[in-house]
Amino acid sequence: QVQLDESGGGLVQTGGSLRLSCAASGFLVNTYVTMGWFRQAPAKEREFVAVLVLSDDRPYYTKAVLGRFTIDKDNVQNMVYLQMNSLKPEDTAVYYCAASTSGGLFYTPREEKEFDSWGQGTQVTVSS
Repeated sequence: QVQLDESGGGLVQTGGSLRLSCAASGFLVNTYVTMGWFRQAPAKEREFVAVLVLSDDRPYYTKAVLGRFTIDKDNVQNMVYLQMNSLKPEDTAVYYCAASTSGGLFYTPREEKEFDSWGQGTQVTVSS
């Protein structure tokens, strides 16, 4: 069992930046070895954004955000972050933090079904 709480969403202009935070807690928090971010725009399905395999700090990004977004973690506190730079209107969505018990040296989960713990979401709106 793990609880995920996102924060940091808001309204920004095109080209602006936001930093999303996700706090993980619960007695089974250490069983989750991969943290990720997904997003869902209106009338669209939830899509993968970025993941971080915690064992070796190995990130993986969807092509649409590569070079603009960065996922990282806090080694002391159970926190994961998504730094979003050069935001575009197409980045507008509800962003969800997620945790997976899969992932390691030879595998990087990035499918929605591979993540079984989810936050409630935080709205990111990028205006033109």
